[in-house]
Amino acid sequence: MVTYKLYYFNMKGRGELIRLLFAASGQKYEDFRIEKNDWPEYKAKSPFGQAPYLEITNGKKTMILSQSVAIGRYLARKFGFAGKGDEEQAMVDMYGDQISDLLNEFAKFMMEQDETKKQEIFQKLQNEIMPFHMKFFEAKLAQSKTGFFFDSGLTWIDLYLFNLLGLLGDQRNQLFEHFKAVKNLYDKVSEHGKIKAYLETRPETAM
Repeated sequence: MVTYKLYYFNMKGRGELIRLLFAASGQKYEDFRIEKNDWPEYKAKSPFGQAPYLEITNGKKTMILSQSVAIGRYLARKFGFAGKGDEEQAMVDMYGDQISDLLNEFAKFMMEQDETKKQEIFQKLQNEIMPFHMKFFEAKLAQSKTGFFFDSGLTWIDLYLFNLLGLLGDQRNQLFEHFKAVKNLYDKVSEHGKIKAYLETRPETAM
């Protein structure tokens, strides 16, 4: 029997993609939320000294995976959310990397401590960076027959973009005025049976 234990803080961020994949699959796992004061203890267990990381135990063998997207891709392949066939999986990964580029830009805003610089970054993010990336996602989603990125159904990148949009809070509504297919994806994932149940019951989680 394979067991999974996710180590991450009580926040959405990069670890939430992993939680969403577990929710969508119905696979049980331990969602271990690290207290900030305890991080040095758990940091030592992480391959790169970072969180999230996932502990996978199969009998006497244990593997630890770090890097949120690597974990997400691993679980997506395990649970059937990686796309159908090599070509579609490659396209899924391509869009996933584009979402990562956008998330990295958003992280600059989240990490900035200087309030003046933070507002400057936010303005650029809102007026230039987000629309630049969203136009690619909008174009792809507008062609979809299912409302997801690919007609084969839900993949990990649908969850990945959904989580990023969730991090924007009410600011995403301004984006949705210009990117209707992106809004449709957000709504569709929100109403996905297992995802909806998870969102309704997940612990109060910081940004």
